Amino acid sequence: MATDIEEPKLTVDELAARAGVTVRTVRFYSTKGLLPPPVIGPRRVGHYGQAHLSRLALIEELQRQGMTLAAIERYLEQLPADLSAHDLAIHRAVVASWAPESTEEMSRAELERRAGRPLGEEDLDRLAAMNVVVRTSDAQAYQVDPGLLRLGLQLLDVPIAHETILAARAVLLEHTRAAARELSRLLRDEMSGHESMAAVKSLSAHMQPLVVQALLTTFQRSLNEELREWLKSPR
Repeated sequence: MATDIEEPKLTVDELAARAGVTVRTVRFYSTKGLLPPPVIGPRRVGHYGQAHLSRLALIEELQRQGMTLAAIERYLEQLPADLSAHDLAIHRAVVASWAPESTEEMSRAELERRAGRPLGEEDLDRLAAMNVVVRTSDAQAYQVDPGLLRLGLQLLDVPIAHETILAARAVLLEHTRAAARELSRLLRDEMSGHESMAAVKSLSAHMQPLVVQALLTTFQRSLNEELREWLKSPR
């Protein structure tokens, strides 16, 4: 699998701020082997990159699921050592599918601290268009989806018009809802002979992460095929 091209640039303080954890937590995870060591630069200063951020996000999500550090260590040991930040984000998306939706209220200062950068009104509009943040009655407070925050922040630097983001979101919602309806119909047909609600819930709980992984993998491959066709077609 591809490794990250971007050179690690974050200090341990910057990494902790972006991840929403303490420096002590970062160092603790490093000593436990949950986090790869930093790249040592000039003056013996350690630098971290996007893969470290994505791994911290995955650890946080696994903890939210109630996993112990020992269980998280076993989980991470099963992953290939050269997973990129993108691959880790996919793993986190699958893990996050096990939990109900949740949002966190943040002040603008906390949101900018997590982002590691100032956020202008245009940035906030783009994040709102992606449903990463929702404005509240308090102009300085936002409801934030932690699971989408890092992805949304990365997309801020992509030169895509605000209208295109809205259109893309509408396309994704339309087709994912259609897929969800069809999959739900298949599950209902499968469980039609079962009267136990517990059995239905059990099947749903087991199927959800598998379905999410399948959707992510299928979409990723389909998108790569579309991009290859587009790039080789005459313009």
